[in-house]
Amino acid sequence: MCRNIHTLHNFEPAATDDEVHAAALQYVRKISGATKPSKANTEAFERAVEEIAHISRHLLEDLVASAPPKNREVEAEKAKARSAKRFAAA
Repeated sequence: MCRNIHTLHNFEPAATDDEVHAAALQYVRKISGATKPSKANTEAFERAVEEIAHISRHLLEDLVASAPPKNREVEAEKAKARSAKRFAAA
């Protein structure tokens, strides 16, 4: 369920609000054990996603990196190559 949570720190351009929200959503889904909450829990679920996204944005803004920012396209190509190598043997 959490495979879609990716490192968001130290990229150029910086992580978008959509990326931060998606990571928060995956996190809440994982810890709650629910992909889609019941009607009784929808408000708490959505509030948790928004609060985690908010604090995650603050974290990303406050983190300091000594390494140069990573390029999204280069990292995506590396991930594709790793995936191709990993699943080629299967």
